[in-house]
Amino acid sequence: MKVKPGDVLHLTRAASVQFLRPIFVRVIRLPGWVTYDGWLWIEGYELSPKGEAVVRRSLFVQTSGLIWYDTPASAARPTIRRPIRRGPVRVG
Repeated sequence: MKVKPGDVLHLTRAASVQFLRPIFVRVIRLPGWVTYDGWLWIEGYELSPKGEAVVRRSLFVQTSGLIWYDTPASAARPTIRRPIRRGPVRVG
């Protein structure tokens, strides 16, 4: 598979020795910097256990060690618009 913006990757020691503690990252861009064969620079947000972005990072990883994480479609909350309820307006 090819890495693209929006992908969520699970990065472990297979991707780089820097991931002694595995992390999840949402890719935001691929800088395209020249690297060694089989390695790749990615920029993304490290994700918390809840899936929230906590810190932006630039990471140098081995492409053979990348694990794609499929986020379930039902996990995304739809936007629900509700009218604002207002009480009686007092004048004066």
